[in-house]
Amino acid sequence: MNDHGDDVQPELPGRERRRLRWSGLIQYLLLQAVIAAAGVLALLQSLPGPPAQYQLTAFQLTEAGIERAVALPYFSPLRNAMNDPPRFSGKFVRPAGEASRAWSVFLPRFTNGVEVTVNDVVILDSRRDPAANRPDRNTPVIAVIPASVLRDGDNAISIRLFIWGPITGFLDRIWVGPDELLRPTYDLRTLIFVTLPVVFSSWQAILAVILGIMWVMRRHEPAYGVLAAAMAVGVGQAFLQTPMGETPFSKLNVILISSAPIESGLVLTFALLFSGWKWQRYAWIIFIPGIVLALAGLFGSQALVRALFLILAVPMVGVSLLIMAVVTARSALQRQNVASFLLGCAVTIMLTCWIVDLLSVFQMMPNRIFTARLSYSAMLVAIGAGLTWRFARALNQVDGFAGRLVTQVREAEEKLKASFAREEERARAAALARERTRLMRDLHDGLGGQLVSIVALSERGNGSAEISDAARAALKDLRLVIDSMDDIGGDLMLALGSWRERAMAQLRPHDIALDWRAVTAQGLPVYPELRPWHVIQIVRLLDEAVTNAAKHADARCITVRIETLAGANGLKRGRITVEDDGKGFEIAPDGGAAGATKAARGLRNMRNRAARCGAELQLSSCAQGTHKGTRVRLTLPHRFPDSDGAVG
Repeated sequence: MNDHGDDVQPELPGRERRRLRWSGLIQYLLLQAVIAAAGVLALLQSLPGPPAQYQLTAFQLTEAGIERAVALPYFSPLRNAMNDPPRFSGKFVRPAGEASRAWSVFLPRFTNGVEVTVNDVVILDSRRDPAANRPDRNTPVIAVIPASVLRDGDNAISIRLFIWGPITGFLDRIWVGPDELLRPTYDLRTLIFVTLPVVFSSWQAILAVILGIMWVMRRHEPAYGVLAAAMAVGVGQAFLQTPMGETPFSKLNVILISSAPIESGLVLTFALLFSGWKWQRYAWIIFIPGIVLALAGLFGSQALVRALFLILAVPMVGVSLLIMAVVTARSALQRQNVASFLLGCAVTIMLTCWIVDLLSVFQMMPNRIFTARLSYSAMLVAIGAGLTWRFARALNQVDGFAGRLVTQVREAEEKLKASFAREEERARAAALARERTRLMRDLHDGLGGQLVSIVALSERGNGSAEISDAARAALKDLRLVIDSMDDIGGDLMLALGSWRERAMAQLRPHDIALDWRAVTAQGLPVYPELRPWHVIQIVRLLDEAVTNAAKHADARCITVRIETLAGANGLKRGRITVEDDGKGFEIAPDGGAAGATKAARGLRNMRNRAARCGAELQLSSCAQGTHKGTRVRLTLPHRFPDSDGAVG
């Protein structure tokens, strides 16, 4: 991924591309060489020490049964000397008049443990402090000499150097003098070689948790999880102490302390994944040294682990760093982004420190000060901080995108509201036009036909009774249309209540009783989608049924039953039944009245009205027997159709 954007660059000729590639490689290598040289010069610089007049360098050494004069710093060839450790014997002078000042012995660096004796009195034994016994730590020690032990003039000092590997023993220069003059140097070295590694390790622990959470949230980026595991291993190495004996947890300590190959393998895996490499099956080979070392710590002795550490761990760390240097260089040249470039510089610094430490092990450096562990932790902290910063930047970009998206959504919402308002206005206008058309059609079909009949009867000079009946029918139809315009809130029972009054008035002159029965308590269910044109179709259908019974059936009673049916699916349907006790008639196979064209046409109209509302109409009639009469049963739908396009 290029930080310069996605601008399309003009295609360069092959020779020009190769020239630019070689030029970038040379510049990158020169920069890394400068960084390495600066690192070597920095590591060769000596830390400030106490006054030289209190430094002791000349000692008599007793080692392997041989006594000889040596000068500090001294590299011992032994890798294991616990029962008969090298013994350094020397003298220092305390001037007269110094009895009021506290004197101390200061040892800046040693491997692995020391015991200091002044005038045959032991004043320091580093084996009591496990933190000072790790060979990869530059832990200084200082001990105040009791005033009762010192005397004016010559004083004898003896140092026993305990060595348990994995590297050879080493004793740096020592100072014996006033405590206030030695303590500042001790504090400085403690800050650099004790406190700073702890700070880095604490940062590692925090970043390991953060990167672990990032990996859990982004499983498709395993580089976060691999680096979190590497940091967790490094934290375990930093805070665990060297076991001085066999304890229930000593093997675990040995395994974790010697897990440098596993840590380097994880960091190498991270670098490969970060540069775009995909995990391959054969990649497990990079963890073989760490696994072998862990098995040795689990089933073998501490001496075996120390021996294998030099054979497996040290070369594995170096090979991992060399591969990382190549991988990061390739990534930096190809991607040309800041993250890859900084990672390459960090690997160069780490590789430089590792080479210097290796030279110190082989006694090719004057002082044995190990910086690889410190630089390794610093590199991991820098990488983790860089990844966290990149993740935070990505979150900021997401927040910015979300902000822009919210603005765009708000603008789109406003446009949608305006569009919806326009559509709603058009829909309202269209609905008004449809309702106007329906009303005109209803008036034309009902009231218009009645008025035409009235006019025709008047012109023919027929009797006033027929004109009066036609006028009443026209008035009835007008009231029906007007009543259908009322807002009944989907409750068809309100419309049926008005229809009941009209039906009773219609049947009263014929001495026909109206038996009104609500079978269920609620009558009919409420239909929120009920429209005026639904009401008209239903009421006209019922009118047709009652009118047919009154005019043709010679009925004495008409029964209207209203009920709610509950289906198996839990949906409710209303049902209206109009039944008379008249003479009945024969129903033709097509559903009409046999032998009566006008009656058959009326029944077809009733079926059409029911179909327009999505309802079911059942018609049954019996002309003979005890159950003679006609029954019209209208079963309403679960939901009325939304459109009145079917009405015509």
